[in-house]
Amino acid sequence: MKTDLTDTTASKINKALVLGRRAIGTPAVGMVLTLVIVTDEENAYDALKAASDAAHEHPSRTLVVIKRVSRSPRDRTRSRLDAEVRLGADAGTGETIVLRLYGDVVDHAQSVVLPLLLPDAPVVVWWPVNAPLDPAKDPLGALAQRRVTDTYACEEPIRELAARSDAYAPGDTDLSWTRITPWRSMLAAALDQVDCEVQSVEVEGEEFNPSCELLAMWLADRLAVPVKRTVSNGPGLTAVRMDTDCGPVVLDRADGSLANLSIQGQPARAVALKRRETAELIAEELRRLDPDDTYASALRYGVDRLNESAKGDRVGEGDALAVAAPVGTVAKASAKDAAQEKTPVRKAAAK
Repeated sequence: MKTDLTDTTASKINKALVLGRRAIGTPAVGMVLTLVIVTDEENAYDALKAASDAAHEHPSRTLVVIKRVSRSPRDRTRSRLDAEVRLGADAGTGETIVLRLYGDVVDHAQSVVLPLLLPDAPVVVWWPVNAPLDPAKDPLGALAQRRVTDTYACEEPIRELAARSDAYAPGDTDLSWTRITPWRSMLAAALDQVDCEVQSVEVEGEEFNPSCELLAMWLADRLAVPVKRTVSNGPGLTAVRMDTDCGPVVLDRADGSLANLSIQGQPARAVALKRRETAELIAEELRRLDPDDTYASALRYGVDRLNESAKGDRVGEGDALAVAAPVGTVAKASAKDAAQEKTPVRKAAAK
């Protein structure tokens, strides 16, 4: 069921929700959270499709906030709110409200969203593109327990990572970090199989991919060893090579789906490590609503710190960037202990 409302108010939207639920025979509200998507018209369809797929695991009220650009000074003085209310088959397992803001109301989106939030339910705000530099201080971000951005969608993702580090607040997270969860889990599991000390690490991936930098920062932060970043043709992350005092441990994924794990003294094995769709990433983030301390620690390690440690050295082809941990640092704990104590596997939040 779909209801279009032109030049409306939050009160009329709530009334349309109640009438719509009665019309389709589901007057009760069985959703666990409110997901607010802040995007533009160009990216709204893809973001809403990903949220709808994630809603099969996390039934939610999805509010899509689209800030329309006024073309003339006269239009900018005319505030208007249009809405689409989708229920039942048109909204999957939850409720969807598409809000289009015009004129001055664009600068006051929080006043439109606040009356539409589910009572006594967590709020997650997701910016697929054009995220604010400080999500926690954004008027919409201030309403949420979790704030999801994606530095991969930025013009200068590496510089954006540095800005995210400076502005980090508990509850912030990034889909570029979520993309490397399988890598972190696999690397920790690999180190559990050996009783060796990691001496150095190389992270290989395509250029301008912030997931590669985040993985390098996580390894440098957790293992306290030199980490080198090299560039490949992708797709995404392609390999992690860890030199240990027992021999190399290599996780190599050349095709973006199937990886090869090789450990010194053991037969090589193929492991599934496919690149995931946005819907899977959002579903993972909605499983936990508490602050991600592991992400915070890796982010605060800092791209600048890595770059300063590299002292301007370049490796690999073209502009491959060498990044290393501070000179003289050594791994005081064994790689196995580090993996066990700093396990990257996420735990689902109780709904």
